Amino acid sequence: MSTELAYPPTGATADATGTTLVTGVRPYGEGEPVNVLAVDGVIAAIGADVDAPADAEVTVVEGDGAVLLPGLVDMHVHLREPGREDTETIATGSEAAARGGFTAVFTMANTLPTTDQPIIAEAVWAKGQTTGLCDVHPVGSISKGLAGETLTEFGMMARSDARVRMFSDDGVCVTDSLLMRRAVEYAAGLDVLLAQHAEDHRLTEGAVAHEGPTAARLGLRGWPRVAEESIVARDIMLARDYGARIHVCHASTAGTVELIRWAKEQGVAVTAEATPHHLWLTDAKLETFDGNYRVNPPLREDSDMMVLRDALLDGTIDCVATDHAPHGAEDKCVEFDHAKPGMLGLETSLAVVAEAFVRPGLADWRWVAKVMSERPAEITKLPGQGRPIAVGEPANLTLVDVSEDATWTVHGEELASKTENTPYEGESFSTRVAATLLRGRPTFTR
Repeated sequence: MSTELAYPPTGATADATGTTLVTGVRPYGEGEPVNVLAVDGVIAAIGADVDAPADAEVTVVEGDGAVLLPGLVDMHVHLREPGREDTETIATGSEAAARGGFTAVFTMANTLPTTDQPIIAEAVWAKGQTTGLCDVHPVGSISKGLAGETLTEFGMMARSDARVRMFSDDGVCVTDSLLMRRAVEYAAGLDVLLAQHAEDHRLTEGAVAHEGPTAARLGLRGWPRVAEESIVARDIMLARDYGARIHVCHASTAGTVELIRWAKEQGVAVTAEATPHHLWLTDAKLETFDGNYRVNPPLREDSDMMVLRDALLDGTIDCVATDHAPHGAEDKCVEFDHAKPGMLGLETSLAVVAEAFVRPGLADWRWVAKVMSERPAEITKLPGQGRPIAVGEPANLTLVDVSEDATWTVHGEELASKTENTPYEGESFSTRVAATLLRGRPTFTR
């Protein structure tokens, strides 16, 4: 049986019927404003004079000069359901995703119970489709129960109704080299993606901050770069020798970038993501001892951040992924050493990327489309997402307000997630998502 997802996917939002007219938008931020007509989930016409058929019942989304991008795709989120619905649910996470411009997200397997068998993956997929705000793709775990001892049945999950296409023990690392080799061999035969949380736990025991001058001055136990880089190096060699596709989650160090660059030069099938917070924040933020800045891997030094930015620009790092990780106040408003690692990211990621790269003139909106939509869809082999804005393509679209009125200030209590653990509390950004369309149907309008 094929492991490819049908398009549109089966489920509650599969029947993409209806007509939507998006007015006054600039595809990729280029040229004069045009109108975009979507009929039954597909782009039917693009042009300055395009209008809806007179006999159609039409939903109108006014663009007002907004930048039009393909719907964003996030390879790495934590929606906490099943098991921790007190911090996030598929419904609230989907709402946050839609407000952030996302039309597809991949939710990690470290739930309660772990997503390590088809019935759990199918339940997650079905709940996302019933919610209908974005496509929620479950990630299967590499090992049963994230215990790092026994492989899960990749094939059964890949052939299930959820069509699982990515496997990861994210939250913990597959440290057993023999088990990881078996996973690589198994994944190669099925052509599924292995996403690794690169962390040698023997080197990070008790660590809460980047190992460097800031942690030393603040009396925080340091997390060395080598803890990440040693696992990345091992997995690159496994991918080289056994032919699987390996993806590095939340790359955070300059050394990791160099390893990935070398691997790509050798033709190894390795890809990598960087998070908005590792592209925008550094360990200087830890001076406040605010638990909202505790994250895994930790915020690094300015030198690492700048290397990550350059690597994203030149394609060594393939894409941006949020690692959206909700935690309640009881797990964040505590001593820094005891705060759980993780940050909200879905609603702020596009604003951070625009602030770091577009406003300074380092990149344009076509590049944003590449790293936040096209490459994630390519890496996960996800049909119907990350497609060009063109007639005949799926109408998965994001409208971005870049006007003078777009400036906004982040307040955790105003975000859609059930928790408020944003690292950008009180910070202002000049770009904001104005609307999101999933298969031509508005899932969010501001």
